[in-house]
Amino acid sequence: MESVSNSVKRIIDRSPFLHEMLISGILSYSNYATSIHPLVEKLHGKEVKTSAIVMAIRRYGEELKRKELEHASPALHYEIIMKTNIYDINLVRSDTILEKFHDLFDLVNPQSGDFLNISVGSHEVSLSISEKYLDHVTPILAGETVLLQQGDLVALSLVFSGDFMSTPGIVYEAVRKLAWEEINVNEIISTMNELTFVIDRKDSMSAFSVLQSFLKGDAV
Repeated sequence: MESVSNSVKRIIDRSPFLHEMLISGILSYSNYATSIHPLVEKLHGKEVKTSAIVMAIRRYGEELKRKELEHASPALHYEIIMKTNIYDINLVRSDTILEKFHDLFDLVNPQSGDFLNISVGSHEVSLSISEKYLDHVTPILAGETVLLQQGDLVALSLVFSGDFMSTPGIVYEAVRKLAWEEINVNEIISTMNELTFVIDRKDSMSAFSVLQSFLKGDAV
């Protein structure tokens, strides 16, 4: 038999959004306790008073707030760079596709503001590139299996003044804030000092606002 507090924790842990609501203090304990009452009793194995569930929720909320303070992200200074008109293509990885990408590196010039990123997985490959090169990309990728493609995207890059990869929780915190605003992320790209999100253009301003203040440090 599981304790009431552990049952409540297990239910809450299924949703990161509930963590956010508890930490922010915007979750109604009584209403939420009523909604999960049957499930808590099922996990606990016998009848449970609503007041006991409310107390367990309150205590877990306080625990989450303490952890938030203890593991708060340190101040990191960074600037945000936005690049528009990005096209994203996901393909099946093949023996020939990696060789074809060499032509793209010769074609695209990041120094002039162009965007190019290639992420290689075990079975799939994703290509994000400035839309103006789409006419060149199509013949290069002829014969390859395209899984999904989408245009009218934006790349938001966080360029840190230090090595953000050695700081735990940065990617999680950014993704959590974007998810809280219901912003879908098409691609996540990270290097030692840069973190880039490829998103739909309609979400670009909301995402910019979220990423500008998600850390203690000031964004430029």
